[in-house]
Amino acid sequence: MLCAVPATALAQAIRLDKLKVEVKRIEVDGQRMYEVDASGSVQAPPASVWKTLTTYERMHEFVPDLSSCRVLSRNGNEIIIEQQGMARFLFMNHPIHLVVRATETPFTAIDIALISGDMRHYESRWNLYPIPETGGTRIVFSSRLMPGFYVPGMLGTTMIRGDIERMMAAVLARIDSQHAEKAG
Repeated sequence: MLCAVPATALAQAIRLDKLKVEVKRIEVDGQRMYEVDASGSVQAPPASVWKTLTTYERMHEFVPDLSSCRVLSRNGNEIIIEQQGMARFLFMNHPIHLVVRATETPFTAIDIALISGDMRHYESRWNLYPIPETGGTRIVFSSRLMPGFYVPGMLGTTMIRGDIERMMAAVLARIDSQHAEKAG
């Protein structure tokens, strides 16, 4: 006998299958930090993905634990963004405030560098790769970060992996739902 799987559960299962997240502790110049590599695919073309990723002012609407995201300035392909959110793991909640510089290479990459905030080190990059066979896009997020607050060594990797998985799943879901609305 077959069991009916709710559409949302099925979509979530497919999304988790498409989503890959790796987090490891590394040492750079004598300092321990976390290195993140995450990727997933969506049916939307790179231009649609780009629009979602660069509409910074709306990120807090769908990214978990991000309470606000606002553009402070724009100068060509360089955008200064202020973000506020929360790092959560089990019983720990830590507010995070960042000011970052995003450098856009339209439809292919966004480089993000820390200007100030609750991290000792933060850099990340979003890469978009067209998938010619499907017309979709492979989205790759990579980052190196060092929180400016205490993170238990044994739990840090798990905590950051959970945060990145939630963030990536939300981004992929938002892009897929927007693409489905346009296609439907």
